Amino acid sequence: MSHPLMTYPEAMVVGLIQGVTELFPVSSLGHNVLIPALVGGSWAQDLNVAKPESPYLAFIVGLHVATAIALLIYFWRDWVRIIRGFFTSIRDRDITTADQKLAWMIIVATIPVGLAGLLFEHPFRVLFGKPILAAVFLVVNGVILFAGEKFRTKKSLQADKQVAEERRLAAAPAQELQREPAAGVAAFGLAAAGDGGAAVAPPPRRPGHGSHAAAKPDPRTLRAAESAAAVRADSRLSKLDYLQGTIIGAAQILALLAGISRDGVTMVAGMFRGLSREDAARFAFLLATPVILAAGALKMSDLINLGHGIYGPILAGSVLSGIGAYVSVRYLVRYFQTRTLTPFAIYCILFGVGSIIYLKVK
Repeated sequence: MSHPLMTYPEAMVVGLIQGVTELFPVSSLGHNVLIPALVGGSWAQDLNVAKPESPYLAFIVGLHVATAIALLIYFWRDWVRIIRGFFTSIRDRDITTADQKLAWMIIVATIPVGLAGLLFEHPFRVLFGKPILAAVFLVVNGVILFAGEKFRTKKSLQADKQVAEERRLAAAPAQELQREPAAGVAAFGLAAAGDGGAAVAPPPRRPGHGSHAAAKPDPRTLRAAESAAAVRADSRLSKLDYLQGTIIGAAQILALLAGISRDGVTMVAGMFRGLSREDAARFAFLLATPVILAAGALKMSDLINLGHGIYGPILAGSVLSGIGAYVSVRYLVRYFQTRTLTPFAIYCILFGVGSIIYLKVK
């Protein structure tokens, strides 16, 4: 019996790592190249992205599609607004709203990496998809992330303060209402009376429903707050001009090198152009979605032609990749509200240097 082209454990481990590292600024392709080489044995043989006609490439295609689907699910409300903005701009033959501007910004910013991917993806993967080079570029990625934080512009730092203040002001009414729910209801009742209606008395507090229970956040309120925050962020992003957006989007070209993170370099480029860290992360995730989805769609023939015999592992790995991507983006959107790229920079440098040493001495 011939040796399987890919086992379920291989597919599931790599799939989960792909889903997480695609959105964390630590390079999914770099990990896809490095981890099989570090494990060695059948992993290094089965999971070689640089090998011609490698079924591992078909597997990675499946993982990318799953990651893109996870991003679409998380940002679906935003994409509905953006796509509607695109079509209304065509209908009106004008670009006036923030959603219309952002839709065209994403299209323009995606063109450079799309062309580069079509022209250079295969030669870059064959030439640079080697474990030792992936480790070197992972160190470079760490340096880029560290420099992006160390040398942030005054405009970007000021944007951080502005976004934090907007978030504080938006959260203040809800926090006040949670602290004093009865007062909030009473205030609403007085306001209604002032508009010509009867005053509405606050409902009596039932036994067992103290302040702790009243302070429990309502999921619908949280979703509404997140949607409002997303609209404010897109309004800020729409203030970029198309040249700035294109420069930020073009940074994704570096991710063709295994070890360089798409989201990481896009975030650094965004902060360099004056975006807050939070907005730079959001723009990076929005830009990544069509790029990842298009890459998966264009390589779908590879999945069909090279995936014979490993459809089961591909499916298992893709499911875990999608779950990992969804959990990751949900975490990172909140993480970058208050935290930096520095921990990821340190990780990339340490893991890259460690991988270089191990690959050289083993």
